[in-house]
Amino acid sequence: MISVAEALDHLFRLARPLDTETVPLLEAHGRVLADDVAATRDQPPFDGSAMDGYAVAQATPGQRLQVIGESAAGHGFAGAVGPGQAVRIFTGAPVPSGAERIVIQEDVHRDGDWITIGDRLDSNPYIRPAGGDFRVGDRIKAGRVLGPNDIALMAAMNIALVPVMRRPVVALISTGDELVMPGETPGPDQIIASNTMGLHALMRDLGAVPRLLPIARDNEASLKTAFELAEGADLIVTIGGASVGDYDVVANIAPQLGFDQTFYKVAMRPGKPLMAGRFGKAMMIGLPGNPVSAMVCGHVFIAPVIRALLGLPATQAPRLRAALAEDLPQNGPREHYMRARFVDGGLVAFGSQDSSLLSILGEADALIVRAPKDAPRHAGDVVDYLPIR
Repeated sequence: MISVAEALDHLFRLARPLDTETVPLLEAHGRVLADDVAATRDQPPFDGSAMDGYAVAQATPGQRLQVIGESAAGHGFAGAVGPGQAVRIFTGAPVPSGAERIVIQEDVHRDGDWITIGDRLDSNPYIRPAGGDFRVGDRIKAGRVLGPNDIALMAAMNIALVPVMRRPVVALISTGDELVMPGETPGPDQIIASNTMGLHALMRDLGAVPRLLPIARDNEASLKTAFELAEGADLIVTIGGASVGDYDVVANIAPQLGFDQTFYKVAMRPGKPLMAGRFGKAMMIGLPGNPVSAMVCGHVFIAPVIRALLGLPATQAPRLRAALAEDLPQNGPREHYMRARFVDGGLVAFGSQDSSLLSILGEADALIVRAPKDAPRHAGDVVDYLPIR
C-alpha cells in the first residue's frame, strides 16, 4: 500500500502529454493554450481620444478656437490641427495630427463653428497613446486555461485561430451485475449506477471529453467488450471490481486482457482499493465501487491527471485552509478525506463518514484532509481542505 503522494507521482508518470490542435477563437474558451500567441497589431493602433471634446494644439482658459472638422470612431479627421483651431472629437476616435490634447466638452462653450475654453480647464491631455495597451509581438503565454478575458484580448490582438491542447478522451466503465442505468427499473438485488454520472460531470468540468460506456457485467466477455469499446480513449476509468473478491472482475480479469498494473491500494480513506497502470495505448485507473470512494478519488487523483494531460502543472488538487468549527478526534493510520460543510464560516465534519452515503457528499462543501495519525483537532484549529463545490 502506497501513500497518496506516491500514487500521484505514479499517475503523473503514466500521464503522457497529449498533442495539440488549432481551433477558432470562439471555440477556445475553457481550453488550455498550447503555444504562446502574439499580437499582430498595436492597440490602440493610433493615438485615441479618451473623452468626448475637442482636439487642440494648445489650450488656455478663455481661448477662442475655430472648429474645422470632426473625428469619430471609425471616421477620423484627415487634416491637421493648427494654432487657433479645434476638431470636434469623440471617445475612441483618432487624434488628428498636430493635436496635443483633448479639451473635454464640459470645459468649453460652443457658438456655431467657434468654441471658447472655460476657466476650469484641467491639465489632463485625455489622449490614449498608440500601443498603450499592447504592441505587435506582445505575447500571451502558453499553459493557461483560457477565460473570457483572454478571448477578448486575443480578439483585440487579431488572433483568429488558437493553438490548444487536445482534450483528453476519458472512457468511463461501471462494472457489476448489481447495476442498472438511471431511468431503468432495478431488480430486487440491484442499484442504480451513479458513480459514472458524477465522474462524467467532473470530467466535463475539467475540460475532458467523457465517454459513458455500457455497464460491464461480472464476466470476462462483458469486460472484454467494454475495453474494446474504449478503444481510442486517452484514459480508461473503471468503477468497481478493483478489490480482490471473487466477483471483482477488473482486478481478476483485466491483467489477462492486457492491463499492465503500476500500483494497487493507497493508504487513504475512502478509496483504498485504487489501481492504475496502462491498457494498451491508454492510461487506466481502477476506482473502488463505493459511491463516495469513487467520487473522492475523482477529486484527489483523476482531476490532477486530467490537468496534467492538458499540459497544466502536474500537482495535487489545490488545497485551501480554514478553521474548524467543531473538534475532531485523532485520525487513523490512513490519510482521511472527510466530508464537511461550512457553518458560520468554520468547517464541520459530518458525523458519519460511511463511503456509501452519497447524500452526505451532496451536502458537503469540502473534504477535510487529515494526515495519517493526525492528532486530535479542536475548534479554531486551521486545517487543509479540498473544495468540492
